[in-house]
Amino acid sequence: MKEMVLKYGCNPNQAAARIYMHNGGDLPLEVLNGRPGYINLLDALNSYQLVKELKEAIHLPAAASFKHVSPAGAAVATDMSDTLKHIYYVDDLELSPLATAYACARGADRMSSYGDFVALSDTCDVATATLLKREVSDGVIAPDYTEEALGILKTKRKGTYCVLKIDEDYKPALLEHKDVYGVTFEQERNEAKITTDLFKTRPTRNKDIPEKAQRDLLIALITLKYTQSNSVCYVKNGMTVGVGAGQQSRVHCTRLAGNKTDIWWLRQHPKVLALPFKEDVRRPDRDNAVDVYLSDDYDDVLADGAWQLVFTRCPAPLTREEKKTWLGELHGVSLGSDAFFPFGDNIERAHRSGVDYIAQAGGSVRDDHVIAMCDKYNIAMAMTGLRLFHH
Repeated sequence: MKEMVLKYGCNPNQAAARIYMHNGGDLPLEVLNGRPGYINLLDALNSYQLVKELKEAIHLPAAASFKHVSPAGAAVATDMSDTLKHIYYVDDLELSPLATAYACARGADRMSSYGDFVALSDTCDVATATLLKREVSDGVIAPDYTEEALGILKTKRKGTYCVLKIDEDYKPALLEHKDVYGVTFEQERNEAKITTDLFKTRPTRNKDIPEKAQRDLLIALITLKYTQSNSVCYVKNGMTVGVGAGQQSRVHCTRLAGNKTDIWWLRQHPKVLALPFKEDVRRPDRDNAVDVYLSDDYDDVLADGAWQLVFTRCPAPLTREEKKTWLGELHGVSLGSDAFFPFGDNIERAHRSGVDYIAQAGGSVRDDHVIAMCDKYNIAMAMTGLRLFHH
């Protein structure tokens, strides 16, 4: 197929929309079901690059959950605790490694992943298709699908679910182009290889970055490579637990991603696990209710009785002291930044969310201050010398 005519562009008023190859060749993807939109395809092509690179770097099946051209989550196939299976709503499923990767990619930030576009590094199997079928999602891209998995996906959304097959051997041209206000931009693709060699320069007193932490730092940096900048990413146990994208201030990225990480960890608190949901409350509504329960607005919900919509009884609040104590037990988080940290306040905020390992570009005039702040909290930091802006 030489080109694909789309229903419209980013918005319905942008009627003339299509994708095609500058060189006149065939498109590297095929529509197996549904009708993808302009933003769907942007998410699909960005997210597939991410999972392809994760698989090449870590040699495990990988998955990503994309929304508006940035990852809500990304993960490789690792063991999941029973608690994570419960809060990710997969404790009733038999998961393959690929399905596990997607469950983790979507599960850490389920509110952001609602209505996502999914990327899979490997052939979509029945287990992954079964998980996808019951989640609110716009589409999926993968190098292939088993016959049974494709049959399952074709029944989703009354038969309109978007299923894309990508040529895994496709190699894009070195130069890429983008038009803005009638002006064409041209640049080399960002083909920088992200490997553990980037972690050799460790200016902090603590230089110990264990193998699993190095894997998590690789996941963070590869995720950032396809995240709208400025961006910061927190990773633990092979999965992103907080992605802060598209902020003008780096500390706001760090706060945003840190807040998401805090919520991910607080969702595992015994009080949250024991919330008395009514049986007919849907998964997205449970996610929203947990978010409100953990917010500063919960007292208002108690006051106006809105809790009765989702709970069988009024849950006691999780107090500020209980939150602080529980968050104090979070450790071993790895953090990546797509550029240097200009101030030590980023490290202060990262420390509060259990960060023990950092990879960032370095090169700020205040590097000494950032290093000193890491030393204050015994954080091991690598300076990669590699900026990963993505726009």
